[in-house]
Amino acid sequence: QVQLVESGGGLVQAGGSLRLSCAASGRTFSSYAMGWFRQAPGKERAFVGAISRSERLFYANSVKGRFTISRDNAKNTVYLQMNSLKPEDTAVYYCAADDLGGYDPNEYDYWGQGTQVTVSS
Repeated sequence: QVQLVESGGGLVQAGGSLRLSCAASGRTFSSYAMGWFRQAPGKERAFVGAISRSERLFYANSVKGRFTISRDNAKNTVYLQMNSLKPEDTAVYYCAADDLGGYDPNEYDYWGQGTQVTVSS
């Protein structure tokens, strides 16, 4: 098993930046693919991006070029750098872990509690 804790959310103006962190504990972090998802009020949880065990990167079209995922296996942490934020990026952001990962949240076995990101116009 693995436990995930997100941090770094907050309130930012449009055009600003935030970096989210997701710290993992438990089973060997490097053996997991890590995903980032977000959920806005009244909407389903949506894929933001993912990083595989071999550090291949995958992004939703809506964030491509603005968001960057990275991982530091020595620190058991995955990051989501968010630049050029837009009001439509407002959501609760979740990190998730899975042996393989993917675009579907149902593919992930472990989830953090989420961190709120609010982008004001």
